[in-house]
Amino acid sequence: MTGDTMSSMTPNGISYLKGPANQPLLSETIGQCLDRITAGHPDHEALVVRHQGIRWTYAEYLHEINRLATGLLNLGVKPGDRIGIWSPNRVEWCLTQFASAKIGAIMVCINPAYRLYELEYALNKVACNVIISAERFKTSEYLTMLNQLAPELQHCAPGQLNAAKLPHLSTVIRMGDTASPGMYNFDAVCRLGTESDYSRLQALSQQLQPTDAINIQFTSGTTGSPKGATLTHSNILNNGYQVGQGMHLTAQDRLCIPVPLYHCFGMVMGNLACLTHAATAVFPSEAFEPQAVLDTVQAERCTALHGVPTMFIAELDSPGFDQYDLSSLRTGIMAGSPCPAEVMRKVIARMHMQDVTIMYGQTETSPVNHMTAIDAPLEKRCETVGKVGPHQEVKIIDSDGHTVALGEKGELCCRGYSVMQGYWDDEEKTADTIDADQWLHSGDLAVMDDEGYVQIVGRIKDMIIRGGENVYPREVEEFLYTHPDIQDVQVFGIPDSKYGEEICAWVKTRPGATLTEADIKDFCRDQITHFKVPRHIRFVEEYPMTVTGKVQKFKMREAMVSALQGATATA
Repeated sequence: MTGDTMSSMTPNGISYLKGPANQPLLSETIGQCLDRITAGHPDHEALVVRHQGIRWTYAEYLHEINRLATGLLNLGVKPGDRIGIWSPNRVEWCLTQFASAKIGAIMVCINPAYRLYELEYALNKVACNVIISAERFKTSEYLTMLNQLAPELQHCAPGQLNAAKLPHLSTVIRMGDTASPGMYNFDAVCRLGTESDYSRLQALSQQLQPTDAINIQFTSGTTGSPKGATLTHSNILNNGYQVGQGMHLTAQDRLCIPVPLYHCFGMVMGNLACLTHAATAVFPSEAFEPQAVLDTVQAERCTALHGVPTMFIAELDSPGFDQYDLSSLRTGIMAGSPCPAEVMRKVIARMHMQDVTIMYGQTETSPVNHMTAIDAPLEKRCETVGKVGPHQEVKIIDSDGHTVALGEKGELCCRGYSVMQGYWDDEEKTADTIDADQWLHSGDLAVMDDEGYVQIVGRIKDMIIRGGENVYPREVEEFLYTHPDIQDVQVFGIPDSKYGEEICAWVKTRPGATLTEADIKDFCRDQITHFKVPRHIRFVEEYPMTVTGKVQKFKMREAMVSALQGATATA
């Protein structure tokens, strides 16, 4: 896939392009792909999880996956059941991803940073039957939170939960060796599979279809609560394959994956890109630590490395960076937020990643629909998100739905194999996003040049991208509205040198109420994810408005940036 063959030229001077289709899509389930790759590479190293001391060949990996899959079948998990996975990057996460796919259960990715408010919503929205949970991560005590939501765990047998707040959840499986009331232990579940369970697993491998839903990923919504993007085997397996093709992955490659598994970046662009090319997936730590990444690349001779720009910046700035031997690196992906040209140059020059690529998309497209070829000119890799991927179409439209001329700005739309089935149990929001002709409307403003390269220039939707994490102001606003002393609140993003954007809230308090910035941050703590908590809070009497009464967030943004610059200047 070179710069010349990656996409055909744009026709008729309009912003429309169809990716190449000279290689057929994979027509198999994730389980069938796993069995096929393992049969061809049984003794090849498949998985390294350094912080847990795991080093498995494909044959060993498949054996462990099948143990969990049959254990879940033994517990009565059926195709279509929803299994939540709530954990940082651990081997159990990887096993759950593939075991759930092998039995046709739908894995629900739960953000490791979720707090009570978000966890309860997510589990109930998609009616999770099972949750597989780590014990804790950083300041999040997962099992404590589960017991807060479901105190009935203290008095029920494992698998027999009947909780008032979580009416669909029957089974909690915890990682680690400690016994917890009402919960199974992960390792114990892996020992439950019987001969008949293995026979059932074998039968399912022929019964499941590539078009079956296999994964739900929550994406924050502009109108409040997160939506569950529902993805199929075919969606994510093929996207992982195309990502690997774009990186020129082979079985000799070793990909370091410090990005989170609960995002498509980790589980699709990482795990599935590796699987489809018989490459080795290498995990350096539970969560991103620059030193662990550098140690791992050197020790494991990794040839590829993923990350958002802030991760690469942290690695380059890490103490002793020049002492590391990173000469094994060749390629990798920088994605998640706009890539500064200077960072790209340093990654190529100082990290030996001459074939580093930029990729773009959204969860709803599994996630990648644009990528730069590894031999694309540097300015194209820094200033654009590349061209449309194979078996996908893109167009850029105006507010009337007409395709705009090349060089003109409009909304980017995508169609093809990677577009999600829809939002779980939400036909209305699905119809708002995917039109009658199956075009997915991204909400991103883009421009296409005469070679088909696309540049993202803004957003229609009111979204903040903080360190690669998407934050929708409306979701934060709706949570803050639950505070009894807050009358009104407006949340918006302002530029930040470290994270790209930071979250700012302008708050109106109720008459007679006295609130401080610390009060609001304390209210958010343990209830919403840390990266959604406003960094800057200002108490105001009124908001800048249009004559028709519409709040002008751009004026708030300008005022806040000016105030912060002034504070810095006088400090």
